[in-house]
Amino acid sequence: MIFARGPVEEIAAALAAHGLILRGGFSFGDDETAPAVGSAALARSVLLVGQAGAAPWPHFQRWLGQQARDIANPLDSWSREVIGAVAKEFGARAVSPSDRPYLPFQQWAMRAEGLKPSPLGVLMHPTYGLWHAYRGALLFEDEISLAQAHKAIHLCDACVEKPCLKSCPVDAYSVDGFAHQACLAHVRGTHGAPCRAGGCLDRNACPYGAEYRYPADVQAFHMAAFAGV
Repeated sequence: MIFARGPVEEIAAALAAHGLILRGGFSFGDDETAPAVGSAALARSVLLVGQAGAAPWPHFQRWLGQQARDIANPLDSWSREVIGAVAKEFGARAVSPSDRPYLPFQQWAMRAEGLKPSPLGVLMHPTYGLWHAYRGALLFEDEISLAQAHKAIHLCDACVEKPCLKSCPVDAYSVDGFAHQACLAHVRGTHGAPCRAGGCLDRNACPYGAEYRYPADVQAFHMAAFAGV
């Protein structure tokens, strides 16, 4: 996604101070049901906010070390605080993937960046591979001038071996979907130490975007949050 010059560049700079990046955006059509920005107005545009690799990790860790008490979902809380402050500065409404009722973040992401899901469900990015995430979005009452997203090269189409479907000891991912309970039982069990310490073996088996791969401690943090360990 190529952004227009002006306020969007200022928003990107404000997010970059926390290791976050703009992940594309679009304007809602007149025939679409858009989320609300305020008590009466509906959003005309949305900008997605996320990360590539582990760039936000040092910023998050510094923030976490300053907290006086344990927080149930610290990364989510940090993301809300940072993105919320940027939203306030630029007259937007900040929303999160964990907001209820859930907003269609994955559909927004595919539309904004032209991406498609990998066999693991994570959207495959032509540069970042599977090592990226969406942390929130900014909703604007006004329409923002944005270039149209082009359909990205889907690297999974050219991947014949599909190592991402062959590395999990319990075959948690398959063409039939994700075996959530089997994955949890393995990660929590006596043989799940490699997953707890270094992250999902299937995800790590993907050859794309290796330079953006999350460090082991970051993957362990996410796995602990997922499995409750």
